[in-house]
Amino acid sequence: MDEPAPYQEVLDGVAPRLKALRAQRGLTLAALSEATGISKSTLSRLESGQRRPSLELLLPLAGAYHVALDDLVGAPEVGDPRVRMAPRAMQSGGTAVALTRGPGPLQAYKMIIPDRGTEPELRTHEGYEWLYVLEGRLRLVLAEHDLVLGSGEAAEWDTRLPHWFGSADGRPVEILSLFGRQGERMHVRAKPRA
Repeated sequence: MDEPAPYQEVLDGVAPRLKALRAQRGLTLAALSEATGISKSTLSRLESGQRRPSLELLLPLAGAYHVALDDLVGAPEVGDPRVRMAPRAMQSGGTAVALTRGPGPLQAYKMIIPDRGTEPELRTHEGYEWLYVLEGRLRLVLAEHDLVLGSGEAAEWDTRLPHWFGSADGRPVEILSLFGRQGERMHVRAKPRA
């Protein structure tokens, strides 16, 4: 089976890297064979490119040379696996950071909502929302209900219900929000006893 071009290049680079490492360490094939338990002929074929490197051969070599396996083979960079959050301004004046990477039925956001200084303007739309107050006090208006949630409190509702939320005390409030299409409710598997 042929490897894609970038991997073939990596595999082709292993042989000269192994040979250079052994030369830098001043080791003979016999000494390296004794340290790794790999035969001299196999080591020689690895260094000349006549034998393909395998994990069973590379792990003892990485241990003998005291290098990471990635460094031994020159593994390609795969990019930073961390989620890099890019804040964006909300129409309402707050800041939202998407916590989910791609499209899907449920989307997660961290939001910082400033004092809007306005009367609630209730809206409706398709979907279902769940939010959790991280810090501050949140005023949540759901139809005829006017609630104030503090840190550690959560709420969920069908967004076809007229709703609005903002700061309850003039200071910014920080929340986590999960939003899904209509019918996509959060599934809580563990609930406290009543």
